[in-house]
Amino acid sequence: MTWLTQLAVGSPVSYLIALLVPALDAVIFVLPSETAVIALGVATAGSTDPRIGVLVALAAAGAFLGDNGAYWLGKHFGPVVADRAFGGARGARRRAWAERVLGEFGARIIVACRFIPGGRTAVTVTCGLIGYPRRSFVPATACAAALWASYAFLIGRIGGRAFEERPWAGLLLALGIVTVASVLIEATRRARRLSAARKARREAVSAVIYGSRERSARASVGQEEGR
Repeated sequence: MTWLTQLAVGSPVSYLIALLVPALDAVIFVLPSETAVIALGVATAGSTDPRIGVLVALAAAGAFLGDNGAYWLGKHFGPVVADRAFGGARGARRRAWAERVLGEFGARIIVACRFIPGGRTAVTVTCGLIGYPRRSFVPATACAAALWASYAFLIGRIGGRAFEERPWAGLLLALGIVTVASVLIEATRRARRLSAARKARREAVSAVIYGSRERSARASVGQEEGR
């Protein structure tokens, strides 16, 4: 991984990567934006150059542009984007999930989905498809981008400082931390969804039982009155 040593704080390539990869990965899904920002954190871990702040700011700006670009695509090219992003049964479930959580949590899920695997594109594109208010969407994506860029860069610096002589090991450590965090977030989300489903089933069963008892009671009263 000698390319890590080329991502110095003074390299123009670093600034291009910080801005362009997060901006484009909303439409080019194979671009690893989080990995790119983490790698920048690893590569600059031994530096206290104040220009590091510029790299973080560019990564946040790129993420903000990417999220708002996904919104714009969903708003203006709805059918085409929907077919590409939500094609098939799995895609339909992702869109249904995005619409449901937007209805339940609003702008909070726009921030949170930055850290949910596969959630960011689903939510931002859906916001455009359903015409989610931009006055809420824009500040939410700005907050999400700043938090995400700071988080990814910090994780990279932690890995880089742990293995200053072996930056590739620092990158692997940082990616491992992010992977574990993502798994925990996804596991929590699924557990909450299963819990909500079980609660809904229990309430439905209780409603059926209660309704049956009510009908039986009314029938008994009717029979007594008939006597």
